Amino acid sequence: MHILIIEDDPAIASNLYDFLEARGHSVDAAADGITGLYLAVTQRFDGILLDIGLPGADGLTLCRKLRQEANLDTPVLMLTARDTLEDKLKGFDCGADDYLVKPFALKEVEARLVAMHKRRKGKVTSRTLETDDLSFDPKTLSIRFAGASVKLPPKCIGLLAVIMDEPGRVFSRKELETEVWGDVQETSDTLRSHMHELRRALTRAGGYDPIETVHGLGYRLATRART
Repeated sequence: MHILIIEDDPAIASNLYDFLEARGHSVDAAADGITGLYLAVTQRFDGILLDIGLPGADGLTLCRKLRQEANLDTPVLMLTARDTLEDKLKGFDCGADDYLVKPFALKEVEARLVAMHKRRKGKVTSRTLETDDLSFDPKTLSIRFAGASVKLPPKCIGLLAVIMDEPGRVFSRKELETEVWGDVQETSDTLRSHMHELRRALTRAGGYDPIETVHGLGYRLATRART
């Protein structure tokens, strides 16, 4: 998984980072709420570990912004020393998915992250994705563009599903390769060739290409307003 740690305690953040990275996860970290919010909305994460008592913007405010302003459904596990029922309810009310009181076991943190990721993945893969003329049903793998059926190989379907989940958002090469292949590929040719095949199939079916290349950054699914 790709995990974001937002924690201002260097010792706790370092322990989490080292443990999760050793377990094979890709990890990014921020020591304050402002930086954490920026990373959360500009990159794609499978889970966020969020401390409540942060400088810049506290964890409750940050979580609320993620849900209400950025409209992100990335699973959030709050980490805090506050253990009263009222504190937990505040966290859930702001949009947290789970709540873990310090001190905690690192293995439990990973277990909760994995459980949240599985729950979210189940919700995402069962929901029909629709953007303008394009629709994708993950249950049947049916793709339609401008009324026409589109046939794609598995990896191209995976790429389409990722970018359709967040239309308009720029996805980097690293994000797309990690999501579809499970890890960054040795060369960019793999992603480039599959993206070319995907775009060619969509253009043939609908008469235009709804995917944009953002030079130096990655790819995004354009909305009708952009094209």
